[in-house]
Amino acid sequence: MPSTPPALTEHEMLAVVKTGPGADNVVLQAIARPRALPGTAVVRVIATGICGTDVHIAHDEYGYEAPVAMGHEILGEVVEVGDPEDVAWIGARVACETYYSTCEVCEWCRAGRRNLCPTRRSLGSFEDGGFAAFVRMPVLNLHRLPATLGPLDGVLSEPLACVAQCLLDPPVIDAGDSVLVTGPGAMGQIAAQVAQAMGGRVTLAGLARDSERLAIAAELGITTTAETPPADSFDVVIECSGSAPGAAAALRAAKRGARYVQVGIFGRDVTLPIDLVLYKELTVSSGFASTAQSWRRAMALLAQGAVRLAPLVTRRVEITDWQLAFDAAQAGEGIKTVILGADSAV
Repeated sequence: MPSTPPALTEHEMLAVVKTGPGADNVVLQAIARPRALPGTAVVRVIATGICGTDVHIAHDEYGYEAPVAMGHEILGEVVEVGDPEDVAWIGARVACETYYSTCEVCEWCRAGRRNLCPTRRSLGSFEDGGFAAFVRMPVLNLHRLPATLGPLDGVLSEPLACVAQCLLDPPVIDAGDSVLVTGPGAMGQIAAQVAQAMGGRVTLAGLARDSERLAIAAELGITTTAETPPADSFDVVIECSGSAPGAAAALRAAKRGARYVQVGIFGRDVTLPIDLVLYKELTVSSGFASTAQSWRRAMALLAQGAVRLAPLVTRRVEITDWQLAFDAAQAGEGIKTVILGADSAV
């Protein structure tokens, strides 16, 4: 059943808030509507995607600081800015980097790797995020979306930027490489499309219960399988399931001298046949969150039509139905469930 929304004053809005330890402490409540400060913008939320990280936060498997409005895969429209020089952003349709702030002085920030800043504060975990009607963020972290995109395409821009960080900075796939992607969720679907855009011969692997997800990938031109991937067969394996069996299958499917890329988050310690890294001389890499460079690459892929995101949005719910959205994400139903902003018309 939908949550019964609390009464609001003119300065309040509804938000899905993590209030403390335990999944029972994720609730729909009224919080103060944000106002723009110098260097920031207020974005009217059109839709925010539910990520596996949100489920991990709900279950205390990923860092957060309570109370905090959750949600970081934000699509919206700028409605207020804190500085006159930023007025050109008003009315822009934008996707948003997850960062709210970093220290800017540590060795990683100074090297342009703000995603690795030890004191980074991100939307949806340490600063109020997008499961709400409005969200405040630095203007620096806004990305104007290509005009060619459909109404909800941009809601998957943030996961696309994360995939670009893993696969494109630096490039891990050469034209003609055989590529296995394990896990047909949103990250796997996007990774498969990016790998194919790089010239890879891609197979997206799932389980028998993933038939609907695999069918969507097939419609996008991706080769799919619900069988165990053959051992020692792929030049690049990209693990997107966030499960120990998926990672083990990827390690076994890698050729000698291949590359293994970890994209999925496990949320806990897992047991893997890690000796295969040694026996096969695998190159192991990953990418945490995103950088300004990976966002530029993501926007370019969208503008070129190299990646299609709209078919991956398989369910949309009102914020009062947020629990249904979380349950769907946790159960692996569909590909991407989004929570609509309070005034969204999509």
